[in-house]
Amino acid sequence: MSSASIHRSPAAAGAIRSVAAAALLTLSACSAPPVQPPTPSVPLANAFAQGPAISVPAADGDWWAGYGDPLLVSLIESALAANQDMAMALQRVAQARAGRDAQASRLFPTLGLQASALRSESGLPEPVKQQGQPDTRALRLGVDLAWELDLAGGVRAARDAAQADTEAATAALAGTRLLLASEVARQYYLLRGTEQRLRIVQALVETQRQTASAVASRWREGEASAFDLDRARAEVEALDAQLPPLRMLAGSTQTRLAVLLGRSPSSRVVSEAPGFVWPAVREIGTGQPSDLLRRRPDLIAAEARLAAETLRGAEARAQWWPKLFLSAVFGSQDLRLNGLNLAPAHFSNVALAFAAPIFNAGRTDAGIRMQSARAEEALLGWQKAVLVAVQEVEDSLLVRSEEAMRAAALARTLEHRRRALQRGESLLRAGQIDRLGLLDLQRSVLASELALSDSQLQQALAGLQLYKALGGGFTAKETAKVTAKVSAEETAEETATETALPSNSMAARTPQ
Repeated sequence: MSSASIHRSPAAAGAIRSVAAAALLTLSACSAPPVQPPTPSVPLANAFAQGPAISVPAADGDWWAGYGDPLLVSLIESALAANQDMAMALQRVAQARAGRDAQASRLFPTLGLQASALRSESGLPEPVKQQGQPDTRALRLGVDLAWELDLAGGVRAARDAAQADTEAATAALAGTRLLLASEVARQYYLLRGTEQRLRIVQALVETQRQTASAVASRWREGEASAFDLDRARAEVEALDAQLPPLRMLAGSTQTRLAVLLGRSPSSRVVSEAPGFVWPAVREIGTGQPSDLLRRRPDLIAAEARLAAETLRGAEARAQWWPKLFLSAVFGSQDLRLNGLNLAPAHFSNVALAFAAPIFNAGRTDAGIRMQSARAEEALLGWQKAVLVAVQEVEDSLLVRSEEAMRAAALARTLEHRRRALQRGESLLRAGQIDRLGLLDLQRSVLASELALSDSQLQQALAGLQLYKALGGGFTAKETAKVTAKVSAEETAEETATETALPSNSMAARTPQ
């Protein structure tokens, strides 16, 4: 590195202006092609195989409100406000924004204030003092400036990479919101389905007990064998054994909901609802597979991370280019020597430093190769995430379709068995069948209700999974809403700095 100190003079000022003009010209000329959006490794189809390409709503941020359940809406809103994962995601956005502002600050000069006070008395006679050891008093105040001129664009690439990190954190925040809302809804429907199954199994147990009691009466009268009695009692015990797992599932679901809502797991957050009715199956717009690239927060975050790693590659390559540093100190001092007042004394020092790499045993090349591998890994991760996203939508559509057919068949079965039970009650009144036959019909109705309840639960869960696979209602407007809390915490100075910086989009970000 070579450097030169230039005291303030018209020639020095002209030199500084010339260097600054040359640096600005170099900055404007030093640029690289924009970072292009990635393309999937496998071409995406024009429509999903399991369903028609129904258009996606323009805005469906609060998609859970469409289920028409005020309690579900209240639970999700409470979770979004109090969940720790949401709070941590907000802090990650704040961290990313602070990192972006820190990188952007490197493009501007650094100003500092320096002050010093010096007093020296030798105690020697005056003739000795005048020979080179004077009494000194100096009060010094100055301003120093330091600036790295970004000739190769490495600092700007680092700034743009930090901006991409901010976009990735913002998308991850929206992804956390989507996952949290879908998980709360999932646990809520699991709880309602478990409660419903508990009631049906309890009714089945009671019916089977009545059957066992009737068989026992017939056995005492010699009309039934011990084999029939043991089989009837075994059915009671088998049904009774299904109750503890259902109660455990209901209890664990309550604790999971409590944690999701940021509450104590010991508290009961949802009361039992015997009159709960499953929501009607909703028609969910799927759009085309390519729409997932702009809807799913995880894909948007993965693309932003890829852009960040690509830009850091440009930053690594910039290490091979020369660097130019400008430093300057200006100020004045109050100086007194042997009682002689020499104030005010002005001082200045301007220095230009030039540094260029010559040999570092391959460290720079190794850094470039490492960053290139990271960018390639990020690209492969994005491509895999795209395929997984399409798979999740296809699987969700398949489950919804097949579960709808199963539910329709079970509903028809239940209808037939209920009509058979009505006829059985008429035959019992007419004395054409006994009480045992009617109990068999009642058990068949309850078994059909149990199967239909399970199918309705699976349909609801499949709908939630489809919303999650499609990216929910993630839009740019929704992202702005969920990050408003972080934006409100930024100071006016940070906002002004951010406004002064040129904006960059992921689709056209330039590693300079």
